[in-house]
Amino acid sequence: MVKWGRMRHREPLRYGTANRLRCLRGIAALLCVALAGTATHAASVVTLRNGFTITCASHGQVAPNTLRLYLDASDAAEQGGSYMDVAVASVASIEAAPENSTVGVRPPAAPAAAAPLALHTILQQSGSAHNVNTALLASVVHAESAGNARAVSRTGARGLMQLMPGTAKELGVQDSFAPAQNVDGGSAYLDQLLTRYGNDVALALAAYNAGPAAVDRYRGIPPYRETRLYVARVLREFNRLARAEAVRAHAAEAAVLPGTAR
Repeated sequence: MVKWGRMRHREPLRYGTANRLRCLRGIAALLCVALAGTATHAASVVTLRNGFTITCASHGQVAPNTLRLYLDASDAAEQGGSYMDVAVASVASIEAAPENSTVGVRPPAAPAAAAPLALHTILQQSGSAHNVNTALLASVVHAESAGNARAVSRTGARGLMQLMPGTAKELGVQDSFAPAQNVDGGSAYLDQLLTRYGNDVALALAAYNAGPAAVDRYRGIPPYRETRLYVARVLREFNRLARAEAVRAHAAEAAVLPGTAR
């Protein structure tokens, strides 16, 4: 539990100042006594169990279960400094702050996104393992998640290739947010669809988007606007990547055989 100073009544995080607390003289007197005995006047880094870290100018225990963190160098009991209260049980550790530390609250570090090179390697490995063109896999990832390994759709599809939980389970994917697992599962599924529809890429993509049952029911790409736009978007990206690869291959060949360059 965390309480901030200086906030309006009834909000979960409460802000306040010692000047306002003086209006409640009895409470202010008790608070000053508590602070006088327990405050530690040294910059500290307080790490909470939820991963947040708070760098405070000083801190002190104002109640058996409450630790007060002062967010500036002034003495809150006398100068009206900003503070926040945290439950003692929520504190994981308290350490001395490095020199020149900036006072404030920092959220837990966000998971690092897969680097482009790492993702390209994952696509190559999965494509090779499941006999699916790497450019096609890249095009599906681009359309499904724009390369965001933490993407979640409104229907619950997850990860780079937007696997539904049920599909991921069937494919043996334990963590849909792990890029390698997600792409491997999506590649295996796309391979299944390509085999099912005789390597017809458009039908396989339609089935990836709308499900094989819809493709079978309509004996072709379903008349769903979303699905038709999806197939067109993936094929357009696939053709762009294929052309770019052809240009790179030609340039590499020309570098080996200068006489062929034009």
